[in-house]
Amino acid sequence: MDEKQLVRQVLSGSDSAVRMLIGKYERLVIHMVARVVKDDMDREELCQDVFIKVINKLDGFNFESKLSTWIATIAYRMAVNFAKKKKIDQVDIDQVVFDIGEEAEITEQEDMKQFILNLVDQLPVNYKTVLTLFYLDGFSYPEIVEITEMPEGTVKNYIHRARTKLKNIVEDHARKEIALL
Repeated sequence: MDEKQLVRQVLSGSDSAVRMLIGKYERLVIHMVARVVKDDMDREELCQDVFIKVINKLDGFNFESKLSTWIATIAYRMAVNFAKKKKIDQVDIDQVVFDIGEEAEITEQEDMKQFILNLVDQLPVNYKTVLTLFYLDGFSYPEIVEITEMPEGTVKNYIHRARTKLKNIVEDHARKEIALL
């Protein structure tokens, strides 16, 4: 079923279409919210709120962008607004202390992927958001611009800075491991 059919069916009140919409975009919403909100209960509640807002505002969706971009925009803005209201502290990358013992045991690809996601989570919110949108969710620069309302140059800059910070973290980690040998 294409996006237009799905939207029409949700707007006509089809419960199965609502479930399909949620199933199709649940991962995207979780990614967007999880980059900003860390508390499991807050994150779960916010994801539900995002879908309630999506369904309530769906009649205003005009297909000028992809449905996924529109939903990601709503999720991102709601997560940022939630964080502002709750005054969630951002982790300063320079203050992060690594548990080298645990990280030295990373051998499998899934463990490495989780390790990298944990490093990404330590980045400032804007950096990890654009990095997640670009690499994990596969959005293009114009789509990220639309979602975040940041200029394209800022998006590219944040992605570049985030990659540089991640590279530095990994290099620091490697130096610490070598020093232990």
